[in-house]
Amino acid sequence: MTTTNQHISSNSPQFSVLMSIYHKETPLYFDRAMYSIWDQQTVRPSEIVLVEDGPLTDELYSSISLWKAKLGKVFQVVSLEKNIGTGDAKNSGMDKCSFELVAIMDTDDISFSDRFEKQLNAFKENDIDVCGAWINEFEGAEGMIKAARRVPKLHHDIVKFSKSRSPMNHVSIMFKKTAVIRSGGYQKMMWIEDYYLFVRLIQSGAKFYNIQESLVNVRAGVGQLERRRGLKYALSELKLQRKMLKLGFLSWFEFSTNVIIRFSIRMLPEKISTFIYSMIRKL
Repeated sequence: MTTTNQHISSNSPQFSVLMSIYHKETPLYFDRAMYSIWDQQTVRPSEIVLVEDGPLTDELYSSISLWKAKLGKVFQVVSLEKNIGTGDAKNSGMDKCSFELVAIMDTDDISFSDRFEKQLNAFKENDIDVCGAWINEFEGAEGMIKAARRVPKLHHDIVKFSKSRSPMNHVSIMFKKTAVIRSGGYQKMMWIEDYYLFVRLIQSGAKFYNIQESLVNVRAGVGQLERRRGLKYALSELKLQRKMLKLGFLSWFEFSTNVIIRFSIRMLPEKISTFIYSMIRKL
């Protein structure tokens, strides 16, 4: 085991990786996620901040301890007494991030080996505050890619896209910490705190950019569609649409159109909504 950061050159900006974990997550997936952002990266992070969102299982604590022993001071753990949800957990972790650039990583996903290198180059070459990328979604073995989520490249297209759908893949983003704090950070919005954050970032003047290739494999796929269906999810989306209207981000026409379309899709039978989702995510 090593604590040296051999992949970072003297010219590479320092940056933090922010993660949160809770008791239902799988140690094997967590280890794979960590391996992808440390052992396999062409440019390793200067710091990894992991928020323990409430008490965890013994198996998760064991995996976390092994990574702490391996990485030493690079690996910072924030322990919360109770589960407060992913948005508030990320706010707690962001407070502990030492650097201006912060990359988000989910504890069951897999980053491509050049993810951070390409995002750091994007910040170097563009006047931006948030940089994302496309993602691949897989089920079962990580090579079994079932779908992809592609998002626009340039800021004006990202803003236009955001009127109807989330314009970034949250699991892929790297952002300037000051921009996120200025926008109010993560705020309560069940299942879609990230979309709400992006809207407020746009409203605050932040500049967006998406790398036009997949940089993260996401353990999701069509099989996870059930979480995106039903009345609770539809009501959460309705709440977000109301917030967007109140902020002046949407017109009444845009608001009404979104509510009718999105609410209807969330309440469709599973087979039909699965088909729609598959077409949207078509490779």
